[in-house]
Amino acid sequence: MKYQRIEDMRIDQDLTIKEISALLECNRDVYSRYEKGIRDIPIDYVIRLARFYDCSVDYLLGVSSKKRKFGD
Repeated sequence: MKYQRIEDMRIDQDLTIKEISALLECNRDVYSRYEKGIRDIPIDYVIRLARFYDCSVDYLLGVSSKKRKFGD
């Protein structure tokens, strides 16, 4: 499963993989594998990204097409 929305959100914010991997405190190559769906992204990273982008976890993972704020 490719995490397309995680990649889209990063690009929409004009952020690099390096910047997001620094935010998550993980290796750049590892984060790249999350976006490509080569590795499953840990839930704590998903929560941190949802909080950072201020969107719901289900939206970030592509489960929902309705963008809601984090925690709604």
